[in-house]
Amino acid sequence: MGPTFKAHLKIYIAVTFMLSLAGCGGNTALTPASKPYVSAKILSSVRFTVQVGAFSNIDNALRLTDTLQHQGLNAYHFVHKSGLYKVRFGNFPSKDSAHKKAESLKTRGIIDEFYIVSPQYQYGESQLRISIVKTAKSFIGVPYRWGGSSYKKGFDCSGLTMAVYRLNGLNLPRSSREQWKTGKPVKRRQLLKGDLVFFATSGGRKISHVGIYTGNNKFIHASGSGREIRTASLLSKYYKTRYVGARTYI
Repeated sequence: MGPTFKAHLKIYIAVTFMLSLAGCGGNTALTPASKPYVSAKILSSVRFTVQVGAFSNIDNALRLTDTLQHQGLNAYHFVHKSGLYKVRFGNFPSKDSAHKKAESLKTRGIIDEFYIVSPQYQYGESQLRISIVKTAKSFIGVPYRWGGSSYKKGFDCSGLTMAVYRLNGLNLPRSSREQWKTGKPVKRRQLLKGDLVFFATSGGRKISHVGIYTGNNKFIHASGSGREIRTASLLSKYYKTRYVGARTYI
């Protein structure tokens, strides 16, 4: 693991379900709403999830993540504010159902101690949008890998968008085409931070790429094989000619 990759791991400390994220520029207000924000009309919330592990070595978290994924679970790891690597999996409708699944895995020796957490977002739309962008920025520099949704192995375009949204408590589907179908259409001139922008990079109008809009005609995306997650411009010739549309989920 080189020094550049280690630096990106430090950046990733900011990416946790429970971390309160600061603003990232612009004039968007940061005042919390009086009631929790819920995007239930478009996306369901991540209700209850299971958290396991407390590793000082990321490889241990990776092994547990892979083990859980082989069990058919939607597992992913992150760096807790304590500096330890932890793993979360599942989106359960109730605390009891999450607990039963975790107990089953514990009995089989797959996991040890666990916690049930509820990462639902507790602030207003403006701050949620800022949080999504801030989370996306924390992934800049992570290597791309087709089909990947692991921090160490890399993210493909829709794996990145799914991870960012779920880290903010929103249950975004896995593939770019599912994400396109799920969201509410938004016109280019009405784009807001945190919306998703879609492209047909393989020709025609077939959705094949997605990124997270960050304002000022910029978006963050996993750009392609052998490249790192980066910022790009909607005004560039390549993406301008391949732009299909945008979706909002907030």
